[in-house]
Amino acid sequence: MKIEPMDTTAIRQYDVLIDDGIKPVKSRGYFDSINPSTGETFAQVANANVEDMRSAIRAARAAFDSGRWSKLPITERGKYLVKIARLIRANAKELAELETWDTGKTTKQTTFIDVPTCADTFEYFGKIANELDKRINPVQTTVKSITEHEPIGVVGCIIPWNYPLIMAGWKMAPALVAGNTVVFKPSSTASVSVLRLAQIIEEAHLPSGVVNIVSSKDHDVADELIRSKDVNMVSFTGGTKTGQHIIQLSADTTKKLSLELGGKSPNIVFADCNFDAAIGGTMSAIFMNQGQMCTAGSRLLLEERIYERFLTALVEKTKELKIGNASDYETQFGPLVSIQHRESVLEYIKKGIQEGAKLECGGKIPIGGQFKKGAYLEPTIFSNANNRMTIAQEEIFGPVLSVIKFSDEDEAIQIANDSIYGLASMIWTKDLKKAEEAAKKIQSGVVWINTYGGFYNEASFGGYKQSGYGRELGVEGLLEYTQSKHICTDKTPGGRPLVSAWF
Repeated sequence: MKIEPMDTTAIRQYDVLIDDGIKPVKSRGYFDSINPSTGETFAQVANANVEDMRSAIRAARAAFDSGRWSKLPITERGKYLVKIARLIRANAKELAELETWDTGKTTKQTTFIDVPTCADTFEYFGKIANELDKRINPVQTTVKSITEHEPIGVVGCIIPWNYPLIMAGWKMAPALVAGNTVVFKPSSTASVSVLRLAQIIEEAHLPSGVVNIVSSKDHDVADELIRSKDVNMVSFTGGTKTGQHIIQLSADTTKKLSLELGGKSPNIVFADCNFDAAIGGTMSAIFMNQGQMCTAGSRLLLEERIYERFLTALVEKTKELKIGNASDYETQFGPLVSIQHRESVLEYIKKGIQEGAKLECGGKIPIGGQFKKGAYLEPTIFSNANNRMTIAQEEIFGPVLSVIKFSDEDEAIQIANDSIYGLASMIWTKDLKKAEEAAKKIQSGVVWINTYGGFYNEASFGGYKQSGYGRELGVEGLLEYTQSKHICTDKTPGGRPLVSAWF
């Protein structure tokens, strides 16, 4: 398919959403957003400063304290979310294009996964009914005991660059329907689709200050959101080191944190698997979004009985992947998000070679004129890896697969759990009893059996160990954005409980 050159003369500027509408930042400054497929600037993004962030926090605080959002019935708040979902779908083509230009993920993915998922999440949480209802506790004494869930207050949301629209839905929708107000900080590497979403949210006419979206390249701006005494909770998705930084910054205000951090997910393939399904699932787990996923199945644990056969088939199929401009519908594997990030991944590939792993395919910048300006890198597979290697222990966040041999289930579980991370894992076998028993032994928040990447609004998602704490989605994810209150009323006949006569 022919790719039309981008019209760089029509570069749009994207401003922030603070309080009552879209507006330029106080400095009126912008930074460039670079299309990783072409190396060209396609948009300019508002570069907020600390005072802009303070304005957003003040607006969110005032909106919450006034009760103009939290005191609305949950069904009324939900109607706004459903309207946002409808507007996202009405602008789906544009949002998908912006997400592709901003992140380098293929048009196929943004069209069929990212944009629909964002819309579906807003709609799902917009239609919840009883999840936040008060609960009568079956206390065996003469009291009426009720637990109620109340909104926390102002929620700060900070996300990375790999799934901007999806994470906007995952964080904003449950926080809002629970009655909170939001200050949202996207990654400076990929802000454009979220700022377009800000325009859509403005069009939905939520009360002023309920949603604020602030972009910036200045780390102090995000730090202000974390430190502020007027922010009651921070929900963060990103690297483990950044998560630890957030823990430190938030200590003085003792605010609630929900942290979805790094991963080094094991993909366990037993000899009795459905061979073709496991091959396809393995490729999706490491090469979707060019491996730039916290749940990427970057450690392939292969049972020795099928090691050579599986590895050969996997390498052959990987070499056939069509690398190209992410906007081309025929492209199967786009660029990484930036040249800088590609350099980081290349350093890991060098370490893999130096530590003795065998480079089976990839590991280089593809040759050809169309690849000169973009952030392209060939999909990479290492065999003869072991779990002590850097490439098997550290999160690379790129299309680099380490293949490790195991002899039996016990060894596979031991290797899988030998990691500081515990976000996700995969198991491929026709023996579902074996799979379910193995799933109980794996130390990760999500275990996929004979599949990969199933995220559902109805089911929670989050990690163990240094992959963080807190949950997204499901009832658990909704309750993250609430605080519980116990209301206890004496029902003793005559109104004289024992405590009233204690002294």
